[in-house]
Amino acid sequence: MRSLFYVLSSLAIMALAVWAYNENHKTQQSKAQVAELRREIRSLREAISVQRAEWAFLNRPDRLRDLAEVNFDRLKLMPITGAQFGRIDEIVYPLPEPEPAISDAIEVLGEIRHTAEDERP
Repeated sequence: MRSLFYVLSSLAIMALAVWAYNENHKTQQSKAQVAELRREIRSLREAISVQRAEWAFLNRPDRLRDLAEVNFDRLKLMPITGAQFGRIDEIVYPLPEPEPAISDAIEVLGEIRHTAEDERP
């Protein structure tokens, strides 16, 4: 009986060891995937910052003004001035909608009377 217990205990320990090894392997794989995703995110953020810098460089007002002047014959673009924008007092705001009229009103007839039961503490 004792030897059967030793054999079953040994099998249980081996099964737990295999399970622990598999869990450790899965954990290491997950860590590697997380590290790879972090590297990819870092590289994408760097690429975005480079693209933002390029966009800012290409959209400089003096560069756009020069391009508009060079291509005036083809594009007919005029330089933007402050007079082309409207003033704040020229903005037309929508009027508030009127509240709907009450329809199908119920008319109440009679008076409200207090009784002795209403005055009990």
